[in-house]
Amino acid sequence: MSDYNYEHFSREQLREWRSESFAGPEPGEEAPGFKGTLLEGKSLRLSDFRGNKNVLLLFGSATCPMTAASIGAINELYDRLRGGDVEFVFVYVREAHPGERIPPHDSTSDKVAAAWLLSKEEQLEMPVVVDDLRGSIHRKYGKLPNPAFLIDKSGRIAFRSMWTNPEELAAAFEELVELQQERGIDHAIVRGGDDLSMPLSYSSLNSYRALERGGKDSIRDFQAAVGLSTRDQRTASGLTDELMEHPGHVLAVIALSGAVLAGGLYAGFELRRRRLGTRKNPYRAYEKEKVRDTETGTEYGAVGI
Repeated sequence: MSDYNYEHFSREQLREWRSESFAGPEPGEEAPGFKGTLLEGKSLRLSDFRGNKNVLLLFGSATCPMTAASIGAINELYDRLRGGDVEFVFVYVREAHPGERIPPHDSTSDKVAAAWLLSKEEQLEMPVVVDDLRGSIHRKYGKLPNPAFLIDKSGRIAFRSMWTNPEELAAAFEELVELQQERGIDHAIVRGGDDLSMPLSYSSLNSYRALERGGKDSIRDFQAAVGLSTRDQRTASGLTDELMEHPGHVLAVIALSGAVLAGGLYAGFELRRRRLGTRKNPYRAYEKEKVRDTETGTEYGAVGI
């Protein structure tokens, strides 16, 4: 394996992703050009769209949980915006969590097969460029598993998302098109240029699909990387085996348990509110209104002993 591909996901990769600033082109800079090969075998150049269309450039792989979690909303965004002022391009990169089912790629044909698998299982209709084994395209844009870049018609970065966030990307695109139409310009930096947050609303059910595609080794490598002890890993291995055999059943139980817990917390909140007969937050019901000191003009919360 080269230093780009890796046999196993490890704590080193996790540490690198956590500590690494958002490398790659910054807002306002020219997007690095590239020529890639589509799944269908045709060539695509980023420069083909300059002066004509904006480009939403996405990166991911079959074993990337963030890709699996966001791709449904990205597909919906593609269906809504296709044929307009934007072209979507998905670049298939190295495996984020390689395993025995989808190992790190040592041949172009293996990488193309994995990209076809992702395209089929996630129902991708947008153009998919398969990066080479060295990650020539991916390296130009920072090597993170699942970033996204909105490139305007001038070929410069208008907005970038450290982790593909469909809502932020949609809002950025709408703002970009509005500015382009109002001012008659091709380039603009929108929504501050950066989204560095990691979306936390993604369903674990969706994220799990990526690790399951990699196999048991992918799941166990992930467990080790996030710091499970040897004892915890032995305990988790039973769940891993069960997940591999019956993922829908086990994850449904987990999801149901989470729903029950959330429902219980909400029920307790409502019960306390009704007992106190208040519309306010029941856990702040005894807070007093602020009182103004007539001598100093300052406000302070009423206190008592």
